[in-house]
Amino acid sequence: MNINFTKTSMLVALVSLSTQMFAQETPTTTDRFGKQSLRTWSIGAHGGILSQNTFLGGGSVKADEFKSIGYGAFIKKQILPALGLQADFLRGEIKTLNSTSTVEQKNSINYSGSLTAVLNIANFSLNTENAVLIPYVKAGAGYMSSDSQFGNINTFTEREGWFIPTGVGFKFGVSKGINIDLGYDINFIKSSPTVKNAYNESRFSYAHAGLEFALGNKENSQLQNYSAVADLRKQSAEESAELRRALSTAEQNAARDREQYAKDLADDDNDGVANKFDKCAGTPAGTIVDGSGCPLTVTQTVIKETTTVVTEADRKIVRDAISNLEFDLGKSTIRSKSYSTLNRVAALLIEKNFSLKLAGHTDNTGGRELNLRLSKDRAESVKTYLVSQGVNASRVEATGYGPDQPIATNKTAAGRQENRRVEFTLY
Repeated sequence: MNINFTKTSMLVALVSLSTQMFAQETPTTTDRFGKQSLRTWSIGAHGGILSQNTFLGGGSVKADEFKSIGYGAFIKKQILPALGLQADFLRGEIKTLNSTSTVEQKNSINYSGSLTAVLNIANFSLNTENAVLIPYVKAGAGYMSSDSQFGNINTFTEREGWFIPTGVGFKFGVSKGINIDLGYDINFIKSSPTVKNAYNESRFSYAHAGLEFALGNKENSQLQNYSAVADLRKQSAEESAELRRALSTAEQNAARDREQYAKDLADDDNDGVANKFDKCAGTPAGTIVDGSGCPLTVTQTVIKETTTVVTEADRKIVRDAISNLEFDLGKSTIRSKSYSTLNRVAALLIEKNFSLKLAGHTDNTGGRELNLRLSKDRAESVKTYLVSQGVNASRVEATGYGPDQPIATNKTAAGRQENRRVEFTLY
């Protein structure tokens, strides 16, 4: 066999370049909305009908398509979602009848290799991250060896030369790693006049069907089939579902906390001591209890009412307690730094048997019903603490007024701070 080694070596080098030029795989991460792991290499095989005639028309021969079979394979590297580089290999026979005789002409393609750029025109994803329909066009350059026989006479054997492959087609994605490939190619002969004359108007066509298989991790999509918009929609739906679950959990936890808070501050036995601080739950109605809710043994005495005198020193103790009173943000939980001044108020109430009115107030930020409840809860928290220090619960009254009695403007931060308060009134 006479082979032009120089041209063959160029073809092998060209095909080798297609497999080495883009050897790096697509970068990957596993984070949501991050870079995707996509397959960029694929191989395929195809078979179909070779013909001297093309849809461009013309020619003086009658093609015998059903006896003109071709087959081949390819290796492809996808560079971008719309652009790939493909090395094709093709063999087959083209049989025709001259228009003026019944003598058969047969052109045999011993081998052909080409390097083509494949441009995906569109990517129809139908709301899935893997496309189901991809139309494409392609063009490139190739080298081939062929024989030609007219009847029983060999016109030439093993003639080699260049050709230009062009084509159009469709790919149908049947899974993440498999595509059905339907295509129609027209190959333009760029060789010696002898070879050109053997092919009708220096060209031949190849209508083919085949399968393409993606290489790499089978869990990953192909770059050419991947629809970023569909995948983003899917991941956004997952993110939304996760946020809804987190919100539902947070609401359930908040409801449970509110229920526990209401249970702690309730007074089931009506002895004036909240359940949270009541060490003797279930005392009978009318039982005199101490600050921890336990019964007191008392002797029947006659109490003579005396006039209550509130001194300036007493008022200072109350003012100090008011100025030092702090709660957790948006809650009725008293911060520990307020305990010392509240202890002094408790000692004063016990020592002088004073009565105390607690009035909770808020600014106008938020809903009125929420502010009324918060002001009431904060006043009750102060009462509960004083009772836990030994103060007679019947001597302390707790009321909440919400935002209804401001002492400063609610239009400034300083004014709203003044309006958030608990007032102590001794009598």
